[in-house]
Amino acid sequence: MIQSSSTSTDISSAPKTPLFHSSTQYRNWRFSAEQLHATRTALNKAAVAAIRATFESDSPGSSSDIHFLDAREEHLLVKLYITKISQLCGHFHFPEEVEATGITYLKRFYLKNTVMDWHPKNVMLTALFLATKTTNHPISLESYTANIPRTNPSDVLDLEFLVAQSLAFEFAVWHAHRALWGMWLDLQDLPQSPPHEELQKIYDTALQHIRTSRLTDVELVYPPSQIALACLSLAHPNITAYWARTKNADVALEAVESIKRMITQDGDVPSVDVVREIDRRLKICKNPEKVVGSKAYLAKRAREEKEAELKRMKKAENVRKAAEQGNPFGEELAERSNLDDDD
Repeated sequence: MIQSSSTSTDISSAPKTPLFHSSTQYRNWRFSAEQLHATRTALNKAAVAAIRATFESDSPGSSSDIHFLDAREEHLLVKLYITKISQLCGHFHFPEEVEATGITYLKRFYLKNTVMDWHPKNVMLTALFLATKTTNHPISLESYTANIPRTNPSDVLDLEFLVAQSLAFEFAVWHAHRALWGMWLDLQDLPQSPPHEELQKIYDTALQHIRTSRLTDVELVYPPSQIALACLSLAHPNITAYWARTKNADVALEAVESIKRMITQDGDVPSVDVVREIDRRLKICKNPEKVVGSKAYLAKRAREEKEAELKRMKKAENVRKAAEQGNPFGEELAERSNLDDDD
């Protein structure tokens, strides 16, 4: 009995691991700024090399005059389409959770792909539509596409599996706006907090900073609680310091300074003129294998169809041989069935 009580005490006094640390976001979607730069640069270089080779195989020398996008320009184009997600969410009256999740999906997609392979417009539409489902705010595909000019259901459905696959089917996202909501509730219970009306203004300002932060890489580098604290500090440094003292989290205030710098320095909307020029060049250097009707596209489809036909023929041959041998399950299963139970 005494031993059991001691064990119970030891367990209860052990430091608790934050729930966020068990998430796929914590394990798989956190990077340093240097890692993000290296990842985007490597993807860009690989895409340029592959697209250049495709152009050259079709027409030698044809790639010499093409001005390919660099990683920074790709990132600017993605950043512009982040703002398009916000506009669409306003049009459809989607909640904050849908908007934030759609933006996260778009960012994560372009850590595995490049805009020269997949244009952000359709990826953005697909990421947002996927977010409505994963956050339990579904909308019919017909209603969704009917309210977006020059958009067909196939524009969304054709990329849905690719987007989900690029996300590694890890759809749950921890967001800073939810962490901010918890901090705001805490502040209302503290004895020296400002009146509710003032707290509401502080919260609204901090939430606007969180929305600005979505234009940056902070969510790919820092946990949502630190981002929320940084945005609260941007809104009202004194009340943030007060909250941190009550939580014995003063050290966290030092960690958020770099987040505040990222938000204030990188949270601007890209120049439309600059991005328009990038998009114009993208039409020229887009991977021709992804352009429906192009020679490279038709050649790739022909290769894929030939490979699929060879697989079908091989499968049919295996089935034929199995039938001739009187074994409908094939050779591999036959070998397994002959094994003893102890094998």
